[in-house]
Amino acid sequence: MSSDQLSAGAGIVLSLAFSYAPGLRDRFAALSGEHKRLFMLAALIIVSLGSFALTCGGLLGGTAIQCSKDGAVNLLWAFVAATIANQAAFLISPKVDAR
Repeated sequence: MSSDQLSAGAGIVLSLAFSYAPGLRDRFAALSGEHKRLFMLAALIIVSLGSFALTCGGLLGGTAIQCSKDGAVNLLWAFVAATIANQAAFLISPKVDAR
């Protein structure tokens, strides 16, 4: 599985969690559409930059992210894939009443 596929899957899981998890769904449903999109974008940026920083700092093992210019470019493309998958999943997933 490529890093882009993994990132896209993570974006989908994040979207579905905020759409269906009871505690998250209620708070997220109260936001306007614009705020929902900005919140998801911010969450994906934080995870992407955090994983890059932790890898470069030697706190996160593995070889999924390389601490280099090429690694940063690959991370950017993974972020784009995650953002597209996240927004698409939100748009096509059935809406649940927040009662």
